[in-house]
Amino acid sequence: MLGKKTNRHVVARSALRGTACYYMLLFLLSSFLVVSCSNSAPPPATPQVVLVYSTPAAEPWLSELYDCAAGQNNVVVSRVDDSAIADIGLQIGEPPAASFAYQIDTEEILIVTQRQSPVQNLTIDDARALFMGLGDPSVQVWVYSSDADVQKVFDQFVMEGRSVSSSALVAVSPQQMSDTLVNQPNTVGILPRHWKAGDVREVYSVAKVPVLALTNTEPQDAIKELIPCLQK
Repeated sequence: MLGKKTNRHVVARSALRGTACYYMLLFLLSSFLVVSCSNSAPPPATPQVVLVYSTPAAEPWLSELYDCAAGQNNVVVSRVDDSAIADIGLQIGEPPAASFAYQIDTEEILIVTQRQSPVQNLTIDDARALFMGLGDPSVQVWVYSSDADVQKVFDQFVMEGRSVSSSALVAVSPQQMSDTLVNQPNTVGILPRHWKAGDVREVYSVAKVPVLALTNTEPQDAIKELIPCLQK
């Protein structure tokens, strides 16, 4: 009888051990499945960073570029100061020779004067003489640096190879030009229409020129999607 009881106790303990091992195995398998599932989830996609350069005159179109980027997945626009490293460059006027150029809008270049200036509506000859320093000496002429896109358009259509007066003051941006023409009497300068503000008078329309998006190579990936968006 003692031998039978002992056997029953051994069998019971073995059954308990077997049940414990069974549940432990289930626990380990479920843990493995949970870990496997969590590890199999794909990592978030790395955003594509698009480097953008804009001349001061083309800055009004930056907001459209940001809006276009916001409509795409995983695209981030980062502005840079060096056009050579930019994926997209914005400017007005004729494009550089070695680039892919896409027109996204049109801009009008104006000669603008302070409201109280004696300068009235100009002919092209009047405009050329004024900026050569041959006009009313009481009027202060403002221009841009010779490499600015706005100045290149002005030189092409008005100066036609002639030099502006050495007494002309140089604005670093259309914003500075606009502020000057609004606040300083007897001033005249050059403005893209998008930058015309305040109580000023336009006295001559220089030209209507393209606003361009430039790339150094044929557009690919996100850039290929951004260009058509800007053209809409």
